[in-house]
Amino acid sequence: MLGSTRFVNIAAGTLALCFSSLAISSGAPELAEVDPAKLSYSFEKDLPNLSPAYIEPSPLGRRDGIEVADLRSHTNASSDILAFAKEAAASKFGEYDSLLIAHKNKLVFESYFRKGRVNLPHFQASVTKSHTALAVGRAIQLGYLSMDDLDKPVIQLLKGLDKSKLAKGVEHITLRKAMTMSSGLRIEEEELRQLTRSARETKGSDIVQQLLEATAAISPESQSFLYQGVDLSIVMRVLEEVVPGSSMNFIDKELLSKLGISVYRWRTDANGVAIGASGSSITSRDMLKLGSLVLNDGQWKGDQLISKAFLNEATRKLTQPTDDWIPDNYYYGFYWYPTDFTVNGKQITVDMAWGGGDQRIIVFKELDLIVVVTGATQEGTIMDQIAQVIFPAFDK
Repeated sequence: MLGSTRFVNIAAGTLALCFSSLAISSGAPELAEVDPAKLSYSFEKDLPNLSPAYIEPSPLGRRDGIEVADLRSHTNASSDILAFAKEAAASKFGEYDSLLIAHKNKLVFESYFRKGRVNLPHFQASVTKSHTALAVGRAIQLGYLSMDDLDKPVIQLLKGLDKSKLAKGVEHITLRKAMTMSSGLRIEEEELRQLTRSARETKGSDIVQQLLEATAAISPESQSFLYQGVDLSIVMRVLEEVVPGSSMNFIDKELLSKLGISVYRWRTDANGVAIGASGSSITSRDMLKLGSLVLNDGQWKGDQLISKAFLNEATRKLTQPTDDWIPDNYYYGFYWYPTDFTVNGKQITVDMAWGGGDQRIIVFKELDLIVVVTGATQEGTIMDQIAQVIFPAFDK
């Protein structure tokens, strides 16, 4: 089996790997709910498009830890935002599933369209990387790692490596390098595909050992930005080594559960190690919670969950991505994108988690603002519209 997919319902005290059949909840259709306990692996393709779209400027409180307020009490441009959401629902900007806005730590706008549902875990694609960064920050907050460990060779943090077989230069790989996509790992595409597939399917396989053997020699020149999932394999292996229990249990207990996130999916490999590169799914409202940790310097409900020092680094412009599909105004921290925009003639920087299909958690500290977007689009243009419509609506 290629890893595992988890639907977790902590409140019910159950953990299941698969459910059968799909059912839309009974009750008011405007709530746009599904029953997570009756979802199968293939639920996305079976789920009908939501009709009509659910667009709500006064979100409901759902006893999920999120405070709510009326959009009209937070901005004078509520009509512009409503019009924008209706255009998004009509797929004017691409195929999107949800758009949520939180201002001053309150959810003030909530909308779902197409495959989006209030309580449906939505695939995160590479936003999973940003969640993984927060898990590392949680480990630092609890003392399982230190800020100094970010700059130590990862081979010092990992046990059981056969160092006699490692490629030249692997001692230059640090957590900082891996979390800025600058590990220097360079492996031929087909060999890398076979290695990762085998490691995820075969119990006892050590993907990190194999990667550190298979890579070309690592040098300062090779430790340049290259967007690749194998850097996450190193980070997750370190997390697996240092936290009590497994990396998956740690993410569940010490990150997601602390935020009241009880229904989600997160893939693991054959050894139970959490896969950090992609593949998780959480609800749009829970994406807001993770964004709130960045907005509030790692605090949630008065508790310091994530190291503030770590978050300062994670959201700093540490490197400039060179991949041609990444816009020029996007920089890279620790799996988060500090990104420059112009709002009302002023250049500002927002912190953003971004993944394929145009999943986004957008944190605008200066305006005390979080915007969440989910979708399944290849050429979406909603980010430009958010900068033109939503940002100015909250700019005083």
